[in-house]
Amino acid sequence: MQPALESTLFFETPDEICARVHREVMPRTATPRIRVEFCEFANANSLIRLEKGELQIRITDLLNDAPAPVIEALAWILISKLYRKAVPRACNNRYRLYLNRRDVRTRLERLRQERGRKQLRPPRGHAWDLVEMFDELNQRFFGGMMTRPELGWSVRTSKSTLGHYDPCHHAIVLSRVLDRPDIPRVAVEFVMFHEMLHLVHPVEHRGLRRCVHTAEFREAEKAFPAFLEARAILKAL
Repeated sequence: MQPALESTLFFETPDEICARVHREVMPRTATPRIRVEFCEFANANSLIRLEKGELQIRITDLLNDAPAPVIEALAWILISKLYRKAVPRACNNRYRLYLNRRDVRTRLERLRQERGRKQLRPPRGHAWDLVEMFDELNQRFFGGMMTRPELGWSVRTSKSTLGHYDPCHHAIVLSRVLDRPDIPRVAVEFVMFHEMLHLVHPVEHRGLRRCVHTAEFREAEKAFPAFLEARAILKAL
């Protein structure tokens, strides 16, 4: 069944919206007690849990003043996932479009800055010093004009995410898996160079799409002299 999102009544409370959506998702199941609360999260995540006959839904306060159809779309997403049902595409699209609004993204970034804590290890690692590496790459590729963000090694060792740039905290973090003397310097430099490019080519939002690596970004990435060699080393990890 596809939800009729446009039929949402403006005077429904979030609890009533979630109860109605539950009846539509699970028409043969008795609707449990429902408790909805808006919480001061540091991100846009929302949570749902069914415990002792009560459906507990915790929604980010970023959506405190969101239109009712957006709350309804989120209810469809959360409740469908709870019962392992397919999430209607219309709900996903509506929710993503709302989160991609410029004013909502601005508020989300502010919340992350105010509430979030960036956990990272010092930039001087066992094998590589990220400050020294950043400064050298800055001179080689950016004329020394790039302002140094906060730098550090990840708290956890990850092979799937070798590095990331966090614009909310203006921080570049590299995975500890790279902080080893047997990892060639050129591979670590390439990951750092890649993350530095995010400062030059920020994320673009195009309707439903969030484009992290634009065509311009990919082209700039190839300016790294050992581009193919570094990628081959990292792929072997």
